[in-house]
Amino acid sequence: MTDLLPSLRRIAATRAPVDPGERCEMCARPVDTGHSHVVDLQSRSLLCTCRPCYLLFTAESAELRYRAVPDRYLSFPGLRLGPGAWERLEIPVGLAFVFHNSVLDRDIAFYPGPAGATESQLPLSAWGDVVATEPRLSMLAPDVEALLWHVPDRVGGEPSVHLVPVDVCYELVGRLRQLWRGFDGGQDARRAVAEFFARVQGRARPVPLPDGGARSGATASGQGATP
Repeated sequence: MTDLLPSLRRIAATRAPVDPGERCEMCARPVDTGHSHVVDLQSRSLLCTCRPCYLLFTAESAELRYRAVPDRYLSFPGLRLGPGAWERLEIPVGLAFVFHNSVLDRDIAFYPGPAGATESQLPLSAWGDVVATEPRLSMLAPDVEALLWHVPDRVGGEPSVHLVPVDVCYELVGRLRQLWRGFDGGQDARRAVAEFFARVQGRARPVPLPDGGARSGATASGQGATP
């Protein structure tokens, strides 16, 4: 039998090297690590895109299958949701993100865990009560932005809420899935959550109260994108 190894080596030596970097999932152009994303509204998936492809889907009013994920970070100083608001949403953990699914026309919550993101169907009346109490939360853009909730471990602690790009939430979920240990995630996962929220708060621009006033104990901090 003819020895094929020398021939295979020659073929491998002349083959063009494969670019190890990421590429735009629309036009195959190389993209850097800080590339943008668009949401496929039908499959609910995120696509990595180059800047030109991303800009094709930034029109909010356009009826398109894809929608660009904006780079907006907001905080809500003086947030008050009232006693039991988090419990009424029936989310079993203290960390979750909520976004509006325009195809289903409803608000959906996801929370991280060892298997990734778990979906929780929000009780519509409870979520309506939350938004009625805090109208600022209605600024959320459907499909591409999320309200990221974090409830402190201490009893009676007020939830912190930030408006963030939805791809950032899935980035956090993926990170926690890698780090998760035991029942509650473990020390590394808790540290990752603390570092993540510190970065989010550092980028977030505070949204003032509707009347322009300030509630007792409220503070406004952070710099970031313009609402």
